[in-house]
Parts: sequence; structure tokens; C-alpha cells
Amino acid sequence: MTNLDATAPLPLPPFDIVRFGHAELVVQDLDRSLEFYCDSLGFVLTERTATHAYLRGLEERIHHSLALKLGAVPAVTHVAFRVRSDQDLDRAAEFCHSAGLACQLVAAGDERGQGPALRFSDPFGFTVELFYAMDAAERHLQRFELYRGATPMRIDHLNLFVPDVASAHRYYTEQLGFRCSEYTETASDPPKVWASWLYRKPSVHDVALMNGAGPRVHHLGFWVPDQQSVLRACDILAAKGEVEALERGPGRHGISNAFFLYLRDPDGHRIELYSGDYLTADPDFEPIRWRLDDPRRQTFWGHSAPLRWFTEASSVLSIDGSVPVATVEPTLADRPDTVT
Repeated sequence: MTNLDATAPLPLPPFDIVRFGHAELVVQDLDRSLEFYCDSLGFVLTERTATHAYLRGLEERIHHSLALKLGAVPAVTHVAFRVRSDQDLDRAAEFCHSAGLACQLVAAGDERGQGPALRFSDPFGFTVELFYAMDAAERHLQRFELYRGATPMRIDHLNLFVPDVASAHRYYTEQLGFRCSEYTETASDPPKVWASWLYRKPSVHDVALMNGAGPRVHHLGFWVPDQQSVLRACDILAAKGEVEALERGPGRHGISNAFFLYLRDPDGHRIELYSGDYLTADPDFEPIRWRLDDPRRQTFWGHSAPLRWFTEASSVLSIDGSVPVATVEPTLADRPDTVT
């Protein structure tokens, strides 16, 4: 991972992923979750059933980017990437079969508002869904009279705990066609990769891979228009007596340059409100290297993240949704809060 060559020819991916699309969280009380996401933070509720709620950001023109599913134990059922065409789903199925990955077709409408999809269990234990078609929804970007809370605009990325970041990085770049924007290395000789930020859309990342016991989902990131949106979320939650939801921030990341706030929802799922990153569209964009012992990497102002930042995350369910996937301890013991 040292001296990543951004100019090296990229392998053609077997199917064309456009961006991170959505995730489904298991929650224990839909009313309580909707109070948090819609009333406090300002997400748009597209549709609700007895067991599910489907949310989107203000600028999104699709049915949902966040699905909430009623269940007994909080978890993540799947994370989903949008592909460029229906044909990419066929190519993805061929890829999964040739790689020996467990996969299953999801019929149109099985997930409300979504067309046919493919779910597979990736080599690291995550249930990944690929979809192309999704029902259109009204864009609220200029419905300013409806703005409230932190005014979340769109889903941006997800962060995953994986026990072997180097292997996961190779899989995402060499097999799935992702590119790297930034990465963190240990100070050892030779250095070892501790985290990696990867993208398909031309921003800092669609998925981040971070050293930790996994597979687990560390957080989902939602893009907000400005710093004031982040600060308004803090004020609203504090005024409602929900200060325990404020986990980390507000602050500015060194990695990504983004102004951020991390929250824990009523079931403990971590989400990030995120604004101010940068463009990665140039074909010769060179990944930015950070040392793990540089405190500015996690917060540009030098503030450390809380200990639970490196230990707590949402468990993921098996491809059939029946059981949590067993976690594996990370290969690297290094952690920023223990580096001296």
C-alpha cells in the first residue's frame, strides 16, 4: 500500500457500480426511530408500513436511501450499491457464481420501491445488494418550506470495520473497480495499511475500510449542505434532551476535509452528518497518505475520537437475514488512541 500508483491502468470491473445507494437498519421501535431521523434530523419519509419505513434526503429523487426494518435486535441487513444498468446485474450474478460467492435474486418490489436486485455475501462477510431501478420520488431540494433539522440532502458513503484492510482494499480496487482517495498507514517498518477511502462517484469515498473486528458497519454518512446544518443538529438534539445521541464532533476531518458530526440513533447505529469534502474526478488523482500517529488525520484540529469509536459498530446479518455474522479480530493491533 505504500506509494500507491494512481496512474496505473485500472482493471475493468465485471459490473459497473455507480455509487453507494442505501442501507437497511434493523430497529426496535419505528416510531422512536422516525422521531429521530425525520422530526429531529429532517429526513423525508417516503413510505411506511407496519414493519418498515423508507426515508430519503431532500435532494434525492429515488424512493429511499435509508430503510428501517422493525426487529428484535439492532443490526444491518444489507448495504446496497447502485449499478449503471440492468445488464450489470446479470454480469454481477456471473461474477458471484464464478467466485463462489453465495448470492440470491431479489424480485422487484420485495424491497419497496426497488426493482430487481442481486444480493451476495462478499468475501468479508457483508451482505451486499446491487440494484439499478428504483421508483422516482419528489425531489424536495427547492421545497424550502419543508426544510427542518439538519436538512440531510443525500446519502454519501458507508464505513466498514474489516479485520484485514489490505485484503479488502485489493478486493474493492482490483475486483470491483473502486479508486483510492486517501489512506492511513502504521508507522512500522514496513508500514501497513490501517484504513482506506475508496470511491466510484467523484468524491472522497463511497466506502471506507477501517481496521477493526468485522464484518461490522461502523457508520452511514449523509451529506448536508453546510456547517450550519451540522451545528443546527447539535442544538436541536440538545434542546430535546437527547445529548446522548451526540457522540463525536462537530469538527473537521483531516482525511476528506469534511466538517462532521457523528450521532448514535436510538438503537445505537452510528450515522455521520458530513459536508465540505472535495472532487476526485481527475484520472490522475493521487491518493493522499496519512500516518496513523498523526492526530490531524482523524480530526484536523487534533482532537481524539472517544474509545468506543474504535470498538463499537453495528453487526451485520447473514444473506438470508437469519443470524448475525460472526466477527473476526483485526490483524493489526495498532489503534490511533493507543499510538504514542
